[in-house]
Amino acid sequence: MKNSLWHDFIKGIWSENPVLVLLLGTCPTLAVTSSATNGLSMGLATTCVLIGSNAVISLIAGITPQKIRIPVYIVVIATFVTVVNMLMQAYAPPELCQSLGIFIPLIVVNCIVLGRAEAFAAKHGVFRSMLDGAGMGLGFALTLTMLGAIREFLSSGSVFEIKIITAWTTDFLLPSAAPGAFIIVGGILAFKNFCSQRAAIKQGKLYVPPKGLDCRRCRICK
Repeated sequence: MKNSLWHDFIKGIWSENPVLVLLLGTCPTLAVTSSATNGLSMGLATTCVLIGSNAVISLIAGITPQKIRIPVYIVVIATFVTVVNMLMQAYAPPELCQSLGIFIPLIVVNCIVLGRAEAFAAKHGVFRSMLDGAGMGLGFALTLTMLGAIREFLSSGSVFEIKIITAWTTDFLLPSAAPGAFIIVGGILAFKNFCSQRAAIKQGKLYVPPKGLDCRRCRICK
């Protein structure tokens, strides 16, 4: 049981990372990761929504009619997004709220959140669903923070707005722009796939994506 709970949590960080494996949440991944601070903030906000919405959806899944389950899930998710958005506006620095902009409210339609609600929370207990949400959110937050740190460093020589290379006085615009984000994400994806393939080869196995991640097992579009 402990191994199963640990797997529910840890899978979102590496083996089923929502960005690096499932390729979900690409829009906020590319849009808000111009700095490490933005990436970490977006990741933590999404993690809070994932944990809360997974818990509630796990509780109500058994009494929700199948035909209206997706609208119900969206209402639940929208409630937590509203709470998170209001808390950020009340306590977060105004510059951070302005940088994240519309992407905090758009967590409502983030396919990571809705996908975990349908694929996991609706089929498992509350505690396991919360662990799944925490793991997926942590994997998302770590990926966004890493991408933001790389882009910020390549752009201005700083990380978390701390100047690492003090002699760097002129910003390099490509990493902070959308084309640079695509290039860096592509490099990270290539490195992730290389590591996974190498690990499979060492074990004498053929690397295949995690089970249950293909369209045939998803019912959202039906």
